[in-house]
Amino acid sequence: MTNPPDRLLRRLEWHVIRRLDGRLQGAYRTMFRGTGIDFTDLRTYMPEDDVRHIDWNVTARLDEPYVRQYTEDRDLTVWLVLDRSASMRFGAAAHGKDDVLTELAVCLARLFTQGGNRVGAILYDNRYQRVIPARTGRTHVLYLTHEITGPTAARPDGTTTDLDAMLRLAASTARRRSLVFVISDFIGAPDWEQALTRLSHRHEVVALRVVDPMELDLPDLGLVLVEDAETGEQVLADTSDPLFQQRLRAAVDARELAVADSMRRAGVTPHRISTDQDLVQTLVHMVRQAKRRRRRT
Repeated sequence: MTNPPDRLLRRLEWHVIRRLDGRLQGAYRTMFRGTGIDFTDLRTYMPEDDVRHIDWNVTARLDEPYVRQYTEDRDLTVWLVLDRSASMRFGAAAHGKDDVLTELAVCLARLFTQGGNRVGAILYDNRYQRVIPARTGRTHVLYLTHEITGPTAARPDGTTTDLDAMLRLAASTARRRSLVFVISDFIGAPDWEQALTRLSHRHEVVALRVVDPMELDLPDLGLVLVEDAETGEQVLADTSDPLFQQRLRAAVDARELAVADSMRRAGVTPHRISTDQDLVQTLVHMVRQAKRRRRRT
C-alpha cells in the first residue's frame, strides 16, 4: 500500500506541479537564482526576459531585440523554514493553515529539486525543532514530506511563538548564501523584525504568510467561545455585537499593518496566502511578482 507521504507527493505532482509546468514553462526554477557571470550565447528577446540582458549592439545591427545568455548558477541551496506552532493548526479540517503549509513546502521542495538544487527544512515550534539537511532528489523530497506530515507537538502552552528564535535558528543553519522561504502566519512574540533583517542581509528571503479568512473577518456566529491558539486563553464573545466586530476589525487592521511594516523594514516582500486560495494560482502569482520586482531592480 502507498504510504500517506507518497500519496501526498504524487497528488501534488499531478495536480499542482504538472499544471505549473504549463503555466510557467519552467520560470519558477530560475525566478530566484542569481545570474551566472559566463556569457554563453545570444537569442531573440521574449516578453518575459529581463530587459537588462538585452544586447543593444546586436539588436541595432539585426533590427530585432536579442538578449545575452549566461551560465546559470546551478548550485542553489533552498531552505524551508516552517512554523509548526499551535496557531498554524487553525482552520477547516483537511484544509487549515498547517495543510496549506505542508502543500506549499512539498511543492517548493519538488520544484527546486527537479532543477538539481538542494532543499533543506527547519521545522519549528517553541518546544520542538527539527533540521532536515539540504539534499536533492525525489527520494529526499519524499523523506521531507514524511517529516512534515508527521505528528506535531504544537499545542497551547501559555506562551506565544518565539519567531525571533525561529529566524535565528534559520540564520545559524543556512551557513552559505541560500534562498530561504519562511512559511508562517507570523503570529507570535512581536520582536522578530531584527532577526528577519539579519537573515535577509545574507540570504534571499521570501516570506509566505499563511492566513485563514476567519482570522481576518470573523462572521456573525452569535455567542461563541474563542480560544487563543498560542496561549490557550479562552474568552466568551458575542460575534453579533457591532462593537465587538468594530474592535476586532481594528485589532486585525493594526496587526496586518504592523506585520507589513516589519517586513518592509526588514527588506522582505511578503506573500499573503489564504487557505481558500488555489495553490497553483498562488504560486503563479508569487513567481510573477518576483519577476516584476527583478525587472525594477
